[in-house]
Amino acid sequence: MTANEAPRGKQPTATYDSAFLKACRREPVPHTPVWFMRQAGRSLPEYLKVREGIPMLESCRRPELVTEITLQPVRRHGVDAAIYYSDIVVPLKAIGLDLDIKPGVGPVVEQPIRTRADLARLRDLTPEDVSYVTEAVGMLTRELGPTPLIGFAGAPFTLASYLVEGGPSRTYENAKAMMYGDPELWADLLDRLADITAAFLKVQIEAGASAVQLFDSWAGALAPADYRRSVLPASAKVFEAVAGYGVPRLHFGVGTGELLGLMGEAGADVVGVDWRVPLDEAARRVGPGKALQGNLDPTVLFAGKEVVETKAQEVLDAAAGLEGHVFNLGHGVMPSTDPDALTRLVEYVHSASAR
Repeated sequence: MTANEAPRGKQPTATYDSAFLKACRREPVPHTPVWFMRQAGRSLPEYLKVREGIPMLESCRRPELVTEITLQPVRRHGVDAAIYYSDIVVPLKAIGLDLDIKPGVGPVVEQPIRTRADLARLRDLTPEDVSYVTEAVGMLTRELGPTPLIGFAGAPFTLASYLVEGGPSRTYENAKAMMYGDPELWADLLDRLADITAAFLKVQIEAGASAVQLFDSWAGALAPADYRRSVLPASAKVFEAVAGYGVPRLHFGVGTGELLGLMGEAGADVVGVDWRVPLDEAARRVGPGKALQGNLDPTVLFAGKEVVETKAQEVLDAAAGLEGHVFNLGHGVMPSTDPDALTRLVEYVHSASAR
């Protein structure tokens, strides 16, 4: 089943006719739908208040807190979709890996994955490992009503990069050394991570998520030939594993202008585009049969209302001929962004794109 098909024999869900899901299915929409990556997070004072004193990974294990944080930008901004509040390393923590998210640094892995013996630490993820996710998604879908909830997970390459490096990296020297120097170990690592990622997405979909996004945040560090040979098979395995649910599958990476066609080829219904490539050019690279998502530069939001509207209109103009378009930033909301600027942007896109 593809995202263009309603589940056969079932009544459409409350979210099925939402602008967001229609755009993902490349159907006519009443207005261009808007949501923002990292909309549920550090730019909102209400988020900072409820998260005060609670470590990141601990906050992801509290269903009531997850629900509140996920709902905050929907209430404040009037976005067309909610994004589940979590972190890409949550499933890795859930299977017992010794890792943490250190403020100002990011995910840090106590014992990096460097040898074949280390793969034994990557056991299968079960729904019981993340029962708090099932509970939170259920709570959210009841609260959200007709507003879709997007589930998400980190893509195998990005997860592997953290695991092999032991934390964030600018060069990915250890990860690439494994990819080039021991391609069999690398392939087995990504295959294992694909299974874990797919299981994590299935939990979210079965609990009620209306769409899922795979974040391959660091894929832009790769040349196209390396991506095709060493990364695409694992991402494709994830997308294929959830294809039967019929929910839209979104794929996003940063600095991936040279990879857009391949990222679509991996199985996404919607390809996310950062701000470096205009959407009309991105559509040419991706090819027909896919919707696109993006792609306002997040820093534009610091430039004032008139500039934001001008640049947002440029995005809408570039998207005018697309089969489907979901308005988003070209990366996540920056922590010091004025929340009111996001609210005004949603209002502008809705009014400027009204059919």
